[in-house]
Amino acid sequence: MFKRERVFLDFAAGALPNPSSPHQEGRQEKELLEDARTSIARTLEVKADDIIFTSGATEANALAILGVARAAKEAGVHPHVLYLPTAHASVVENMHLLADEGCVVEALPLREGLVDTSTLETMLRPETVLVSMDAVCSETGTIWNTRAVAKILHQHREHAAFGLWLHVDASQGVYTEKCTRAHFDADLLTLDGGKLGARGVGCLCAHRTIPLAPLYRGGGQERGLRAGTENVEAIDVFADALAYAFAEHEQFSERAARVRAALTKELTALSGMHIYEAKKQAPNILNLSLPGRDTDYLVALLDEAGYAIATRSACETDSEEGSRAVAALTGDEMQAKSTLRISWGPRVSEKNITAFAKELTRAVHFVDRAAS
Repeated sequence: MFKRERVFLDFAAGALPNPSSPHQEGRQEKELLEDARTSIARTLEVKADDIIFTSGATEANALAILGVARAAKEAGVHPHVLYLPTAHASVVENMHLLADEGCVVEALPLREGLVDTSTLETMLRPETVLVSMDAVCSETGTIWNTRAVAKILHQHREHAAFGLWLHVDASQGVYTEKCTRAHFDADLLTLDGGKLGARGVGCLCAHRTIPLAPLYRGGGQERGLRAGTENVEAIDVFADALAYAFAEHEQFSERAARVRAALTKELTALSGMHIYEAKKQAPNILNLSLPGRDTDYLVALLDEAGYAIATRSACETDSEEGSRAVAALTGDEMQAKSTLRISWGPRVSEKNITAFAKELTRAVHFVDRAAS
């Protein structure tokens, strides 16, 4: 028999098939969506039901932070939350929002470039519901001590009035860390497709037993926590890219460490330069400070020469206060206001980095001569 041509008459649901639709096209999209969910869950070593798709890390962080705190308020608990002061703006600004809503919000204490767990233990209260931190600092490459923090939280859970959970934003760790929930000992885990080339999608990994209030209401997708038609095509790319990064993270880390060593060696001739090195460091992020130099101008010179770098997180480029992360970690305002962040992925070679180092050196000398 001839196969009957199908006619798409559900355009009101979307120009592309909607995975929530009951017809064949919708069922096919739904199957693709759930296959991607299963793939990501397998990579993260969790259940498929734990994966909540979002538009990216910003939304996933908001859902984790606002979701837990607002659920606590709905249960009659006045929530207390803690966060890393060096975290991404999507964490920090949502903490400010919670403070505006009357929640008690405090920054995590730092000591020697890590969370001070001894002081943290004294800050916990029965009303503490959430600690939010990143796995890898996007500006300095610091690998944070999430497991040490989780250990403290586990010891205090029996005294919690509502629940006590650790949220980890692992967006920056996908190429260098084993990005599983167990690796970070996290209860809620954020990932961002944009860091893997799948812009416009991300996910929050959270078990059903963790109470979360949705950010808004709608069609009930994603366990009723993230209403809106899922971006199935981007989610499919996200799942494949995450699996690849997971499989290659050890090899990439080794290559990145060699590239980093070559870069730092080339830059040693620069006078007055400070390189921030953490106790545990992501090898593909190098943060350096050049006090007294206009690093925004250096970024422009290097852009002209064909090299794309930044002074700090892209989400805070317009800030005139310098690097919030470097300020918190070093306490040095001059360093914080004169930073350059150099970060790279799998396609960048040692040859690329060596050429960049020479161009950066030339740019710095040009700026120094112009200022003299």
